[in-house]
Amino acid sequence: MGFSFAIVGATGNVGTEMLTILSESDIDIDKVYAVASRRSVGREVSYGDTTLKCVDLETFDFSKVDIALMSAGGDVSKVWSPKIAKAGAVVIDNSSAWRMDPDVPLVVPEVNADAVSGYTKKGIIANPNCSTIQMVVALKPLHDRAVIKRVVVSTYQSVSGGGRKNMDELWLQTKGIFTNDELKPHNFTKQIAFNVIPHIDVFMDGGDTKEEWKMKAETMKILDKKVKVTATCVRVPTFVGHAESLNIEFENELSADDARDLLRESPGIMVVDKQEDGGYVTPVECVGEFATFISRIREDSTQDNTLNMWCVSDNLRKGAALNTVQIAECLVNRGLPAKNAG
Repeated sequence: MGFSFAIVGATGNVGTEMLTILSESDIDIDKVYAVASRRSVGREVSYGDTTLKCVDLETFDFSKVDIALMSAGGDVSKVWSPKIAKAGAVVIDNSSAWRMDPDVPLVVPEVNADAVSGYTKKGIIANPNCSTIQMVVALKPLHDRAVIKRVVVSTYQSVSGGGRKNMDELWLQTKGIFTNDELKPHNFTKQIAFNVIPHIDVFMDGGDTKEEWKMKAETMKILDKKVKVTATCVRVPTFVGHAESLNIEFENELSADDARDLLRESPGIMVVDKQEDGGYVTPVECVGEFATFISRIREDSTQDNTLNMWCVSDNLRKGAALNTVQIAECLVNRGLPAKNAG
């Protein structure tokens, strides 16, 4: 017996990626429903070689589905995820609404796949922040080998992390520079074209932005509550693909060569690390790829037991849609959700 899925927010950047990746998965699927807001009812979206017409979130019967992949924003998820779970579907939510709820597992399958079984408390599993996902995928095998004490991370995050409207703004501002149009920011606090902005999400007490706080809090929940993380999150004028510069301090000795060999054998990771021109991966090259790419692995000569590395991933794929579908695969492989188990 196959599983039935609902993609909630099917017309957005991540929703369309979810449909693509789900169509490529090995899950035995009977039926997929594209669910969206009322204004998108009837709009067609692609699912593999077929076309689906969007149905209304307000009136859709979620008792017909086993798993709902939610990508409709935090406000929508706070209202609808409990309702969908009550109807009997397991919700895998891509927003920040449920990530720090102690009764909701926060899952990156390469790191803490067994945590999916905790969905039974509320019927919800949370997908972490895109920048957190790629970082913990890189950290997990290193932590298992040498025990991470502290991570200093600076991010270079593409505009697609903020949705399609941010991609449109970068495009329009870039064109405007060459046509002498007025470059008035709308979705960003400052001009994003040919610029970088050290500000993602709202400012919090202490001076960190919420994006920076997310990286710290989520890493502790997913990987190890003892790992200290300090982050500076920066929006850069690329359309897709997040990059991170990581400085990692360990309790035990770990050489760059050993780390490189270890990462090469780890799930979800591709090491491209040649100390020569072009011997590394940039955001442009990771677009459309499933892997988290690691480059520039080297020892920090200023601090004992410390490594530097460069980490790049497609934020719409591994940072959102792919990780969500991988969580669904974890559920199915463990005989879940319960109503389809056995």
